[in-house]
Amino acid sequence: MPQMSLFELNTPKPLAARLRPSSLDEYVGQEHLVGKDGVLRRLIENDQISSMIFWGPPGVGKTTLAQIIAQSTKARFITFSAVTSGIKEIRDVMKEADEMNNYGQRTIVFIDEIHRFNKAQQDAFLPFVEKGTIILIGATTENPSFEVNGALLSRCKVFVLKELKKEDIADLLRKALKNPKGLGDQKIDIPEDLIEVIAAFSNGDARMALSTLEMAVLNGEKGSDGRILVTKQIIEQITGKKTLLYDKNGEEHYNLISALHKSMRNSDPDAAVYWLARMLEAGEDPLYIARRIVRFAAEDVGLADPSALPLAVSVYQACHFIGVPECNVHLTEAAVYLSLAPKSNSMETTYLSARDDALNDIAEPVPMNIRNAPTSLMDELGYGKGYKYAHDYEDKLTSMQCLPDSLLGTEYYHPGDQGEEARFAERLEYIKKWKEEH
Repeated sequence: MPQMSLFELNTPKPLAARLRPSSLDEYVGQEHLVGKDGVLRRLIENDQISSMIFWGPPGVGKTTLAQIIAQSTKARFITFSAVTSGIKEIRDVMKEADEMNNYGQRTIVFIDEIHRFNKAQQDAFLPFVEKGTIILIGATTENPSFEVNGALLSRCKVFVLKELKKEDIADLLRKALKNPKGLGDQKIDIPEDLIEVIAAFSNGDARMALSTLEMAVLNGEKGSDGRILVTKQIIEQITGKKTLLYDKNGEEHYNLISALHKSMRNSDPDAAVYWLARMLEAGEDPLYIARRIVRFAAEDVGLADPSALPLAVSVYQACHFIGVPECNVHLTEAAVYLSLAPKSNSMETTYLSARDDALNDIAEPVPMNIRNAPTSLMDELGYGKGYKYAHDYEDKLTSMQCLPDSLLGTEYYHPGDQGEEARFAERLEYIKKWKEEH
């Protein structure tokens, strides 16, 4: 074993390394895998590990899970690096694992960033995985479907690790401030809202969050009593971002989404993008904004531009696939498009007026002519009698009654005159005249 230098002995480990969990009980996040009834927890606790790949974004605990397995298993645990491990090194270790396997000793091989291994390196593991000489655990931030040898991938169970929630990160930071292995031996004053800022800035990356906290404490203002004060200005200097703070469950949260909605309704793209940026830079969930934009597309644009709704839904999907910060351009595209789109609120007013009658006449029977008659008895009782199949008629129109008797002649949809809805208004007028004539 190489001897450590004096400098290495005196160099403290980074905060993230000092706080790395050593058991599943200390592990944060991934409840779907390592929670009480998680399949991965059962495999680890029962020491029944098979070849697997952990796929997820940086800082969500892929390497930590591998190290927990290393400490809990009875197998030998070997780590490979894509940078330093060549084919020869791999084959030497595989040969040794083969020999140990003959004596009943299992070997687990962990490959961090397995996507960095080239095809030849990955192929070198394949025969040993196939015959069970080794159990392979790979970790990757890239889609293994594209980055891992297909034959190797087919012999591994893929576990998808999710981005950590902001609440999980904030809880981790609070524990770091109290844990003696972390910052618990120092007197640190940091406002709760700044902990939330660091958690939001980390974008689900626990390692980044702990590194940011550590840097903030190292640069904190030291008082005469030895206490360290972390201020908003220090966080802004470290993150390079203004801390646009607001409580996402409080009034300002609703004020800002209201400002975005009303700016788009007022056809003001500049104001809409400003309020959008205010929310995103303060750490708002982009999917929340995207959901509100989908609602706006139908509520305030509607049939004036039928393309608005599919565009808004596509933007929601893009935000889901890509996440922050990259999805900011997709949300900007939606905000600008919807601001410039012709406006109509007829979809909302149409539903609200129909809803009132539906609630008042909740027991109004469905006219017999538009009921289905799936049985002979129902047919004998007159179900479906008088039904007119529109496609059998030249104009694809009939004068058949579809509303209950008490609501006959009621009109709910009153189209606007903006954009494409003017064309829908013309079509509706034609249909009304046709029915009057027939």
